[in-house]
Amino acid sequence: MMKQFLEAQGLNYKEVNVQTDPIAAERLVQETGQMGVPQTKVNGYWILGFDPEKLMQYVKK
Repeated sequence: MMKQFLEAQGLNYKEVNVQTDPIAAERLVQETGQMGVPQTKVNGYWILGFDPEKLMQYVKK
């Protein structure tokens, strides 16, 4: 859902699959303390789960 939302808004993104990239998974846990997905980093802010309103707040900053 997050990818579809980003695409619908015309926002560029880089997808990182933590299931296939153990180094990225470790970095994610170090930065956020969470392993749940999706996690989206926008302008330095982490969003856990699918939260379009919060995401758009950070896009506008």
